[in-house]
Amino acid sequence: MISSVQNPRVKAVLALQQKSAERRRTGLFVVEGRRELEHCVEERFEVESVYVCKEMVGEGEDVWMDRLEVIEVTRAVYEKMAYRGSTEGMIAVVKERKLQLGDLRLREKPLLMVVERVEKPGNLGAILRSADAAGVDAVIVCDALTDLWNPNLIRSSIGAVFTVPCVLCGSDECICFLKERGVQILTAQLQDSEEYYDVDMKQGTAIVMGTEATGLTEVWRQAADAHIRIPMLGRLDSLNVSVSAAVLLYEAVRQRGEAFMS
Repeated sequence: MISSVQNPRVKAVLALQQKSAERRRTGLFVVEGRRELEHCVEERFEVESVYVCKEMVGEGEDVWMDRLEVIEVTRAVYEKMAYRGSTEGMIAVVKERKLQLGDLRLREKPLLMVVERVEKPGNLGAILRSADAAGVDAVIVCDALTDLWNPNLIRSSIGAVFTVPCVLCGSDECICFLKERGVQILTAQLQDSEEYYDVDMKQGTAIVMGTEATGLTEVWRQAADAHIRIPMLGRLDSLNVSVSAAVLLYEAVRQRGEAFMS
């Protein structure tokens, strides 16, 4: 039982929650919440330890926890450690997994989501959630401005950061990877573009999104096989990047005739 907020373990968890530099230095990150941690364990991430406040966990039989190191903490300690102030009572320290482009196992006609220089962890987490729902082969994050293990990203993805293969790389490396495999590149942009539902997405496809503020860099515009846009019927000229990603991914799903099982 840990009862002091000054305990070195508590301080270590807080550092991982708050500092990307500490996550990079240690190769560790923090997962908070039963659902997220369950996805993490199911996908065979290496869990170093789990901190549990028994009075806050609530009902539910977590058989998967039997093989983990579980450390009980008081309510005060848990509330100090918790990032999102929930009452789930469960926090884990997990070892990061670094995938390379060559590690990806793609089907014959893959569907990939590529995002360039996305800054907000919440947006990237929401994109990963949509990617999981649409059954994409992988999400590729180019020239990342946030790390994959940011607690807000994990929270907004609801664990999709564990269920969807995700690679960090440079734009040039990603373009070479896609071209070598004959995957068409569709860039989401307003300029010189056609409406997204007029483009064939049944072949191997990478949908590429940029930042809301500046869009994609020129290297992607030049590499694209087609430029696509979502028609805007109101006075604004764009959607949130995660909403746009969901619209485009589900168009690919619709064209491919991939059904969802209830």
